[in-house]
Amino acid sequence: MRPTLLIAAALFCAGLLPATAAQRIVVVELFTSQSCSSCPPAEALIGRLARETPGERGDVLPLAFHVTYWNHLNWRDPFALPAASTRQEAYAARFGGPTYTPQAVINGRIGLVGSDEVGLRAAIARVQETGPGIPVTLGRDGERVVAQIGAGTGAGTDGARVLLIGYDPSHTTRVLRGENAGRTIEQINIVRSLQDLGRWSGMAATFTSTRPEGASAALLLQAVDGRILGAARLAAAPAGTVQEAVR
Repeated sequence: MRPTLLIAAALFCAGLLPATAAQRIVVVELFTSQSCSSCPPAEALIGRLARETPGERGDVLPLAFHVTYWNHLNWRDPFALPAASTRQEAYAARFGGPTYTPQAVINGRIGLVGSDEVGLRAAIARVQETGPGIPVTLGRDGERVVAQIGAGTGAGTDGARVLLIGYDPSHTTRVLRGENAGRTIEQINIVRSLQDLGRWSGMAATFTSTRPEGASAALLLQAVDGRILGAARLAAAPAGTVQEAVR
């Protein structure tokens, strides 16, 4: 199913700034921590993915979920989010495996080691071959965001959830203790908040919310079985990326 011109026109008439559309956005969730010495290569990989130009078959949206369970190693990750740990635990239950870092989950369907570039790119290509997902757009309306979900049928459309994610495009952190002591790490698309906007019934629908914590935002339409049926992101913030040194 392709996005309709009616959705784009409605956003324009409402004075919104629609997210950049592509044939499909493949979501790569990286579960990571600043206290994990194996994580920087995975973070560098999703950084490369974030900077690549969208291809003919779609775009890639990397999101870094910083888990909390590494915080006991003498360094507290300032971006650790309890919702990140909960989300990874839900994937572990579906995949039948343990939680670990760095772990990448592609479109809620495939889990693998986050630094495995060959495997990660192959998984992205597999998702892209399935064709377009449910049409989803995300736009700004002042201090609010507006999500438009198109209609769809088939597996996963009954009870799918509309998830609003706030994230920061980039932070640079000087880690003083723990496994990465002495390293300066640049991390991209760091998830700062995760909000469930409600249930999608398969019919075209609109959801609104206050702007989430984070410099930018993304929207995920996720089926009960974990598959991501559609995704969108806001256009880049005019101020550019956020850089910060934690001491």
